[in-house]
Amino acid sequence: MKYHRSLYEINVQDRSKFRYFMGLIVRWKQNLKYERARKIARKRGADIGEGVIMSIKFAKRANRNLTIGNHTSIQTNKIDLRSPVTIGSHVIIGSGVEIITTSHQIDSPDWEHKHYGIQIDDYVWIATNALILPSCRSVAYGAVIGAGGVVVKDVEAMAVMSGNPAQIIKYRKQVHSDLIVESLLGGDYVMYKKVRKKSN
Repeated sequence: MKYHRSLYEINVQDRSKFRYFMGLIVRWKQNLKYERARKIARKRGADIGEGVIMSIKFAKRANRNLTIGNHTSIQTNKIDLRSPVTIGSHVIIGSGVEIITTSHQIDSPDWEHKHYGIQIDDYVWIATNALILPSCRSVAYGAVIGAGGVVVKDVEAMAVMSGNPAQIIKYRKQVHSDLIVESLLGGDYVMYKKVRKKSN
């Protein structure tokens, strides 16, 4: 059976040596920034996997409530960490996304916090400016939340949601299993070297 190369592998392996080394330099600089962010988040008590892309600003807000799997890209700082947030592997969370995990006891004279938390499974894509409210506690495997969608309930596996409130518009046929998620923001220094080495 013939081995199938992903588009990423083709792009890296078929480059000239000059283009490969230029790409390596760019990725090395980005890697320093993302590695620093991961270290900051871990130091603050978060459980962060390999190849996670996040901003320094978000990393400085991290705490023990945050768990992230491997090869996940988070382009927003608007994730509420007052309640547990578990994000799987190969997840893409776009810029401007807001995830609210905590509300208030509206029938209480003290109006104290009501903690919910959220579980976001592997291969989920939450597109730009989506809003996830505390009534959503789970975004299941491979689901997609369209840009600007307002999610008010749990999301089924492989469902594509859009609108306000977000509704299922179809089901995804397969996940982005060949995508090196960290390459979207140039954070793929380790994978870039590994894939090139595999071709030699």
